[in-house]
Amino acid sequence: MTMNKTVLIVDDDDMLRTTLARGLRTNEFNVITAKSAEMAGEILQRVSVNAIVLDRMMGGMDGLTFLKDLRNSGNTTPTIILTAMGGPENAVDGLSCGADDYLAKPFQLRELVLRINNMTRHAVNVAPKMPQGLVLSENEFFVKSPDGEMRILALSGEEKKLLTSLTCPVGNIVAAAPMVAKRLRNKLNSVLSNLDIVTIRSHGYKLVCSNDENKIKAE
Repeated sequence: MTMNKTVLIVDDDDMLRTTLARGLRTNEFNVITAKSAEMAGEILQRVSVNAIVLDRMMGGMDGLTFLKDLRNSGNTTPTIILTAMGGPENAVDGLSCGADDYLAKPFQLRELVLRINNMTRHAVNVAPKMPQGLVLSENEFFVKSPDGEMRILALSGEEKKLLTSLTCPVGNIVAAAPMVAKRLRNKLNSVLSNLDIVTIRSHGYKLVCSNDENKIKAE
């Protein structure tokens, strides 16, 4: 199954962030948004993304500092800096901090889409980061116990498609038939105590994970 690429947008401009997210979704990207570098860091601890669109000047930690820290931690996610600070010298600063590309505002959405696709074309595909206790392998979901034992999570085709969308990445809001969502929720609740599927009114469903360590329920 071919997965849409997932992009993390990091920008403290609410209007631009929303507009970018809408535009990238119409171009078949999965999109996660963060209004600060600090929030982006928390997101990247939980999920893997294919690309990052990063504002340079933000309140709190600025984009270049965030990117330097990200690279120092070993994270090599392709990143494009999107900024009003154009010019060769500013571009060199961004690229020196680990950016893969640098795009000055104003810009056309189509150009951003092409640059993201170019950045990620040769990147190693990263498997979606699953909640602890849930494993995706060979297009099948498994439940993994603390001692490492795995057992298959028996799902219908519709349930598997929904869980794949909900976990690629975790945080996606996905439209689905209520009965399919209910069946999947019941199956997850029966084996993993800290995973749940919640309804996002007028939008669909979302997988949520508690902060506690996942507990495998006994059969």
